[in-house]
Amino acid sequence: MRIFTFTEPRKIVFLFKLLDFMEFLDRYQQIVADAIAKYTFKDKPAELYEPMNYIISHGGKRLRPIMVLMACDLFGGNLKEAIKPALAIEFFHNFTLIHDDIMDEAPLRRNKPTIHTLHGINVGILSGDGLMLKAYKFFEDLEPEIFKACIRIFTHTGLLLCEGQQYDINFETQENVTFDDYIRMITYKTGVLSASSFEIGALIAKANFKDAKSIFNFGKHIGIAFQIMDDYLDVFGDQAQFGKKHAGDIYENKKTVLYLMAREHATKEERKELDYWYSKKTDNIDKVYGVEKIFRRTKVDEKALRLIEKHNEIGQSYLQKIDIPEEKKKPFAELANYLLRRES
Repeated sequence: MRIFTFTEPRKIVFLFKLLDFMEFLDRYQQIVADAIAKYTFKDKPAELYEPMNYIISHGGKRLRPIMVLMACDLFGGNLKEAIKPALAIEFFHNFTLIHDDIMDEAPLRRNKPTIHTLHGINVGILSGDGLMLKAYKFFEDLEPEIFKACIRIFTHTGLLLCEGQQYDINFETQENVTFDDYIRMITYKTGVLSASSFEIGALIAKANFKDAKSIFNFGKHIGIAFQIMDDYLDVFGDQAQFGKKHAGDIYENKKTVLYLMAREHATKEERKELDYWYSKKTDNIDKVYGVEKIFRRTKVDEKALRLIEKHNEIGQSYLQKIDIPEEKKKPFAELANYLLRRES
């Protein structure tokens, strides 16, 4: 299945499919929104819990809890049993965003001021920790064996995410970062959370081991493609819709796939210029201009989109291995293509 290379007739077919899929997605988003409203924090002190409500209320697409629900549905599970674990994933995801924003000194998240910008770093750390601990409590209603399996996956995912974040930090000062290093980092930072969301939903529905691992691998590769798209949009996206500072990864010396591909295809002089700019952590607009110029000359935008397509295709191949009627798999293929066609 190819993406980004439509003829006009295929575009029309996609639009009809997208309308159907958006209605499908809206149903899940409403379930998640209703659950979030039901479990709004009313605890004290307000200085801790109001920031937690603040970031949760921003919404976004709430993709990861939807993945839990979709996988549970795919394997014939009871959605009521999956709602609280789905919220656990959403709370955990937002915990990582709060701490990520602190580390990156990011002023915006979803086009709104970040928590540490509004309330300070101490509140940001505490409210993030609070969300993570609340997330664990949302698994408590599961039957014992499923509870143990889900908590094992959830905890392992959290540890991998921390490892991925540390690799990302290391890369800012590490001179030699390989393509395999980068893929491992984004797999841990982004891919495994999507993968585990699908797997937890499958386990709640009592799917067999083989199918649960297939949906895990589908999610992993879609998550990898999603992060590469995030790197791409950081430089080449519509910043008004993206909701983040333009070229923030360049300012922060993030060795993204764009940087790695640019180094591979750059001239000797261009590599020297990249080394110069990535040795400085500065808001100098000349840095962004200079790096973007090299990115465009080496056509890393096109190369990144092809890599996104590759991981989408790998993910779809795992989806095809699941022993479920094809009609039930279609929303998962549409979800992947919807995510990878995004502008923000």
